[in-house]
Amino acid sequence: MEQGKKSPTEKSMMNRRSALAVVGGAVAGSLLTSIVEKAQPQSPLGVPHRKRFEGKVVIITGATSGIGRAAAVAFAAEGGKVAFCGRRENLGHQVEAEIKAQGGEATYIRADVRDETSVKAFVDQAVRIYGRLDVAFNNAGITLEKPLHEYSSAEWDNVLSTNLRGVFLVMKHEIPYMLANGGGSIVVTSSSNAIATTEKRSAYTASKRGLVGLVQSAALDYVEKRIRINALIPGTTDTELVRRVAHMENVPDALWREAASLWASSHIPMKRMATAEEIAAFALALASDDFPYMTGAQMVIDGGKTAQAG
Repeated sequence: MEQGKKSPTEKSMMNRRSALAVVGGAVAGSLLTSIVEKAQPQSPLGVPHRKRFEGKVVIITGATSGIGRAAAVAFAAEGGKVAFCGRRENLGHQVEAEIKAQGGEATYIRADVRDETSVKAFVDQAVRIYGRLDVAFNNAGITLEKPLHEYSSAEWDNVLSTNLRGVFLVMKHEIPYMLANGGGSIVVTSSSNAIATTEKRSAYTASKRGLVGLVQSAALDYVEKRIRINALIPGTTDTELVRRVAHMENVPDALWREAASLWASSHIPMKRMATAEEIAAFALALASDDFPYMTGAQMVIDGGKTAQAG
């Protein structure tokens, strides 16, 4: 073998060490997700036994992938008429087609939660199509990991504009329709980082902690108007966002699963990550009429992560 060239075995070992180093370092924390497939529990969703959202209109932001996508499928499976947005049109149309193929009702509308004109058009169009608004799952979010002094002002603003200001904007335009209906239910996706966080997440953590305060105050604004507003606090969830943040989107799936499983074993009491479907199921529960006395709450589903951090 020529001097300086590495054998296929050596290259494989280097790739493995590199991937594990990423897991143990740059992405250590609740944003790294996935587990070995055989360790995943069987989803309890499947064919729903209930139709909690029959006749109700549901709006979801950030539903072209991850938790939002899983929620769109689940809301529709339980009878909801789902209008959802996201910036990636190809994925949005795929989700819409999937829901309709399963007998559900859904409409994808392209929107950017950072832009108020876009947000208003999204909400207004959803109501024009379906006639009312009963439930909102405000889920859109992004992250960017680096030490605080390395953020540009534009990067900081982009995270806060998407995660925090974006929720304000969509609620601003959802709530008047709910008031006209005599009530409704809003669920906002925050993060376990709002409770216990790590390095390189100052923008993300600030936005997600801010959402908890937003939810608490807004819930009091509308408690007498029969609009319930609650925060969903998910822990590490298996989404493509996490894999991108880890810079492992081009790593073979088997290596990604192995590395992520090692991380989960040492960072999460349940020794595994959540599935998007598990978090979506909790979002549906909070949005449903099952808990009419709950508002202004921050409900944690994180495999014990924040209990351990405390």
